[in-house]
Amino acid sequence: MKEAFHIISDGSCDLSPELAREKNITVVPFYVSFDGEHYLKENVEIGIRDFYGQMVDRKGVYPTSSMPSVQDYADAFLPFARAGVPVICICITTKFSGSMQSALNARAMVQEDYPQAEIAVIDSAVDTVLQGLYVLEAAQLRDHGASYAAAVQRLEELKHTGRIFFTVGSMEYLQHGGRIGKVAALAGGILDIRPIITLKQGEIFPSGIDRGRKRSVKKVLDLLLDHLQKGGLPIDHYSLTVGYGYDQAEGAAFRDQAVAALREKGYPIDTLPIFQIGATIGVHTGPHPLGFGIIEKAVRPE
Repeated sequence: MKEAFHIISDGSCDLSPELAREKNITVVPFYVSFDGEHYLKENVEIGIRDFYGQMVDRKGVYPTSSMPSVQDYADAFLPFARAGVPVICICITTKFSGSMQSALNARAMVQEDYPQAEIAVIDSAVDTVLQGLYVLEAAQLRDHGASYAAAVQRLEELKHTGRIFFTVGSMEYLQHGGRIGKVAALAGGILDIRPIITLKQGEIFPSGIDRGRKRSVKKVLDLLLDHLQKGGLPIDHYSLTVGYGYDQAEGAAFRDQAVAALREKGYPIDTLPIFQIGATIGVHTGPHPLGFGIIEKAVRPE
């Protein structure tokens, strides 16, 4: 049966290749480099585990990422333009990358040959595992029979509800990327201070600091609980995931801690999905980001 529309996302969505295939989602990869010259396609030419392994093993080497090219997007759009299948393309927040501009340029290029091609390019206003949740909500709309136009409208309504709450293993990579100053990074290292960060509506906001991994992780969990309380919706009206970097065991333990805390607060939840944060954001956070992505569901439970 012909799709009502096809979903494409840039690689910032951090969906595993297996999940993307299962949900019939096309991912246009970002690129990552450890020497600033040779760039590899994430999840195609370099796996996420290998990426983090190199970060851990090559101390003092700071990888960089590069957005998909116009041609990368054009190659993804063309088969659907030829087949007459509308496309919804979801891109990382424009505050972090020019990926969306590449997609817009590719759309214009494709529509020169296929002027009837329907290609909606959406600024998700989010990134990483939260973008993954947003993309999966687009798939839910498609699979529940939403039309192309209705899905685009609902996704635009939805994106402002997304939040990421997370912390990092150290300030080293934030300092190298210019996110914080050298003095703050040095003080953070001496005092073992970790930042707690919220992302909403495409921008990063500081949400406090704490000493040590255990305390900073607890503060991230407190931010999630506070968000749920203020939102006032049943938990099954949200799509929620844990995001981790290099250490899968730590991510799983954090997931179990979160489930226990949610149940203690009266939320009827048995488990949470857990996604690995990819290279697009990992180059800025270092190998040990840990936190939550949460967004309201596109199709609410009856």
